[in-house]
Amino acid sequence: MKIQRCKGFRDLSIRDMRRFRLIEETFRNTCLNWGYNEVRTPTLEYMHLFTSTGTFTPGLLNKVYSFLDWDGWSGERVVLRPDGTIPIARLYIDALNDAGLAKLFYVTNIFIFEETGTANRERWQGGVELIGADSPLADVELISMAVEVVQKLKLGKTSLKLSHAGIIKALLNELGLSHEEQSSVFDRILDGDIAALEKVKPGKSKIGESVTALLSLKGKSGSSLKNLKSLYAKELPGLQKPLTDFIDIASLLEKLGIDFQIDMDTGRGFEYYTGLIFHLAVDGTEIGGGGRYNALVPFLSGKNIPASGFALYIDRLMEMISKDTLSSAGNKNGVIIKIDDAAPDSIKKGFELVHAIHAAGGPAEVALSTNIPSDCRWTIALQTDNTYILTDISNNESRNVKNLNELLKLIEYEKTDKSSPSQRSSSC
Repeated sequence: MKIQRCKGFRDLSIRDMRRFRLIEETFRNTCLNWGYNEVRTPTLEYMHLFTSTGTFTPGLLNKVYSFLDWDGWSGERVVLRPDGTIPIARLYIDALNDAGLAKLFYVTNIFIFEETGTANRERWQGGVELIGADSPLADVELISMAVEVVQKLKLGKTSLKLSHAGIIKALLNELGLSHEEQSSVFDRILDGDIAALEKVKPGKSKIGESVTALLSLKGKSGSSLKNLKSLYAKELPGLQKPLTDFIDIASLLEKLGIDFQIDMDTGRGFEYYTGLIFHLAVDGTEIGGGGRYNALVPFLSGKNIPASGFALYIDRLMEMISKDTLSSAGNKNGVIIKIDDAAPDSIKKGFELVHAIHAAGGPAEVALSTNIPSDCRWTIALQTDNTYILTDISNNESRNVKNLNELLKLIEYEKTDKSSPSQRSSSC
């Protein structure tokens, strides 16, 4: 009987891993360039991390993988992490609570149960969390980082949708709903059900009609937000602060030339958002998102400190990396060393040559078959007189090289003058 992998989980082939590493490297370098530091959290977390503070919507809690972690006759319920942000908030409280500003990033897998088993249950993402900064500038920095990563990957047309949890919560509060009603409606709105408000409290009153209109808001500029502020300044006073914040963020994005679409149901997923919510898509496929969650660290018994972040969905990005992009990012300067495995001296000299090229910062490997990898540029044949035959695979030209120093200089010269920067920085 054929042994199959678990439903909803996938193997990553050689080509898949090349795509994965290309995305990871691009994401990681971008984060480092912006001054962020890498962290990593455990795969298992206690269930109450996600339930005690209401940080997960009920719909998402039904999709976590949980089980008892036994300790004698009792045990704590644990989960395979269903989210990357909440564990980072816990890490901050545990290890960085006195640090003030923390600029963190990570690459991790999360686990979400999916009933059919046809979609991924294990999902990879690159996440960024900015803890200790509360301003439109901080929110725009995160958006700029996310957009920069996508642009570097040379994908299709990128679109950005914006919403604001602070506006939604202010609107619900203006309607005079109970705390339970607000929580229920907010969860449903975050899941994309704008009509949920009508089911709880029909919008026949003037305020109700205004709320429904605001939640249905869609626009492509900050001017629409400014118009709303002037319309509802007196009618909905609780709306002023979050709306001003949204206007400031939109204005900064416009100055930076970053296009966006205002869409108030772009908050699906987590109820811990308190401010800006954004989602990125490429050619209509959502590939990431994030927002502000100022209440999360205090909810988890940490100090009162603001925070925001985003995640890019690596699995979806992998499907968008073209063969040309993958090929151009690969190394074309790898070296294959041809060794006579029947001659001990040849084996010794061949391995010494491999180590010498590695020490010089280049990729090299021993020829184990007659097939030459497509991402390699050179072959080197060892001669009995301690010279080398260096062959350029791209044009099949060969030359005799007298010693190791000359050989290394030739390879380095060719790398520097004839290869692109992306090729020089990769490995064979």
